[in-house]
Amino acid sequence: MKFSRLFQPRNPLFWIMLALNGLSTALAWIAQNRPLNVWGTLLVGGFAIGNAVIGLWLAWRLMRNEPAADTPQQPSTQTPGPN
Repeated sequence: MKFSRLFQPRNPLFWIMLALNGLSTALAWIAQNRPLNVWGTLLVGGFAIGNAVIGLWLAWRLMRNEPAADTPQQPSTQTPGPN
């Protein structure tokens, strides 16, 4: 598991992770700085926690998996047939 694998701008999971983590930050700011009733606070806080958990899970997947561009290509095992 490498932190350098986290930055994969060609992978859609990278952009989804960034969006979810940014959204959870915005939702946490709303929950703390806006006057909401109890249900509003629970709803916004629940979405913030859910977004953070999913964003962390995506970051974990990105760090565990090899980037598609860095994986070596396997040579073909098929033998060419007669033309």
